[in-house]
Amino acid sequence: MSLSPAEEERWQKALDAQHGVISNAQLRDFGLSQDFANAQIEARRWQRVVPDVFAVFTGPLPRSSLISAALCYGGPWAVLSHRTAAEEWGMLPIADGEPVHITVPYGNSAVSQRPVVQVHRSRAFRHIVAHSEPPRTNREDTVIDVAVAEPTAAAARDRLVHLVGSNRLAVWRVQAQLEFRPPYRYRKALKDALQLLTGGALSVLEAEYLRDVEQAHGLPAAHRQAPFVVDDLVLWEDVVYDDAGVCLTVRLDGREFHESRRIAFRDRRRDNAAELAQRARLTYGWHDVHTDPCGVAREVVTVLRREGWRGTPRSCPRCPA
Repeated sequence: MSLSPAEEERWQKALDAQHGVISNAQLRDFGLSQDFANAQIEARRWQRVVPDVFAVFTGPLPRSSLISAALCYGGPWAVLSHRTAAEEWGMLPIADGEPVHITVPYGNSAVSQRPVVQVHRSRAFRHIVAHSEPPRTNREDTVIDVAVAEPTAAAARDRLVHLVGSNRLAVWRVQAQLEFRPPYRYRKALKDALQLLTGGALSVLEAEYLRDVEQAHGLPAAHRQAPFVVDDLVLWEDVVYDDAGVCLTVRLDGREFHESRRIAFRDRRRDNAAELAQRARLTYGWHDVHTDPCGVAREVVTVLRREGWRGTPRSCPRCPA
């Protein structure tokens, strides 16, 4: 390969920026032909990643090179999307063996090349792109796309609640994108998820408590994420019923593993502070709320009534006769 010193520098900059990946169009820009690329592949110095995109090294491709290859393949307007964008935003852990998801404008001729790249198309392309590096869909459209990819409506609802809540996304922004670019499936489930989030649920466990315990059984509307000061530190309680005239705190513990010493100490101090303030407390985990919401509701009603609530709960279709 004979390039001038200036072209050599530009060549190296392109490879560095794209993690050792180059496209056929870029090769032509350097005055190099497809035959040149084929010769490098035959000599086992290069490898073809997807059609018209090459890695100038052999062996396994790191994730950064796969991402560059997928974007080169999709063309200058391609952006990362779906799970890959969620991984880049730090919303989901990196999944080995998954294709790189990209979205291109509607009408682009690129087709999926599994297992390397999965191509999606959007008619609203210019409204979904974030100004980021590498280019990707914005946070709001990313969580919607990830939710729509779930196999069931319930899974889509829970995924959206989890991603929006755990990443503290503005619900109104997600709602606006959902209305502007309605998905082709799970529309009602995603709207239900946003209603749960509007009600204060920031996790799937909190959403299930709100929906299957509180709303399904006619409990009073609670205040969520209520601040309490303990040892000059602001902590947040999941559910409190002070607005109903009852000093009851319901804690929803979604942790799957044993607490660290710091968390255990914090919770002990929080418990002691609640006791000193004469607050009733109930704590439930995922198994409690998911498998027996009616039993949880009965216990909450018992404490609500003991503390002075005079409302009338109701049975839900799951309650025993």
